[in-house]
Amino acid sequence: MTFPNSSTPLLPRNSTFVTPSLLWKAGAILAATGMVAGAFGSHGLKRRPGITPDSLTAWQTAAHYAIFNGLALFMVSMHPRFSTHNFAGPAIAGGGFVFSGSIAALVLWKLKFLGPITPLGGIFMIAGYITLAL
Repeated sequence: MTFPNSSTPLLPRNSTFVTPSLLWKAGAILAATGMVAGAFGSHGLKRRPGITPDSLTAWQTAAHYAIFNGLALFMVSMHPRFSTHNFAGPAIAGGGFVFSGSIAALVLWKLKFLGPITPLGGIFMIAGYITLAL
């Protein structure tokens, strides 16, 4: 049995954790969630008590980011090098879910403690996209 040390990577280099299929499915879920959220924001959210124009703008931003990140994950899943990258796709997917999900929770339930979480999702998304450029 071997024990990890300071040079052991967090995820093994030849990991099968990230697969094109996983990224494709994450992209589909993210894009579909964004579309549903956008439709709900246009039709049902306005009628909820306490929803302001700023809340609707934040909701629309969350929906758009979910759709765009879902589409990006479709493209990443088809890339010969990045479709199995251990960081880029998962960072975009996780960051997208955290970013859009925390905004939705802030708008719907006024969970103020999620305010600082939203930028962390954005940082992970950005880091994922920067990784694609390296």
